[in-house]
Amino acid sequence: MNHLKRLTTCACLVGVACLLPPGVSAQANPRIGVWTLDVVASTYHQGHAPASETRTFLATDDGGIQMTGDTVLSSGAKQPTGYRAKYDGKDHAYSGGAGDTIAMTGNGWASDSTIKMAGKVVQTTHGVVSKDGQTMTLTTKTAAGYDVSTRIYRKQK
Repeated sequence: MNHLKRLTTCACLVGVACLLPPGVSAQANPRIGVWTLDVVASTYHQGHAPASETRTFLATDDGGIQMTGDTVLSSGAKQPTGYRAKYDGKDHAYSGGAGDTIAMTGNGWASDSTIKMAGKVVQTTHGVVSKDGQTMTLTTKTAAGYDVSTRIYRKQK
């Protein structure tokens, strides 16, 4: 009888989890929120560090993630970036100077992304969110594997 109770309880919990709106389960993604670049803690091997950058991550209704980036270059020019993608390894539209598509694998805690321009890989990024969910590190390399940057972001409250 106890076995039947446990089985029924487990089935009910699974059923409730399946009924939750997509946004509720997506909140488990630690990237959701607003992040600012810590320019001083970041390292740039190619190009110049921006004056500032803010990235906003939102959960999408289809279980993906949407990123909007607002970068102010050292020249003062603004450079917006963004994408709406899933961690499914498939190419999704990307807007920004680096390329025109992004493919991501992993999850909100640790992920790998590939940016392509006209179907050709131009750079890869490995991203990790700290265990406390307050620091995100993005390490970017060229298609040939040369270091581009290691960017440190701090989550805003």
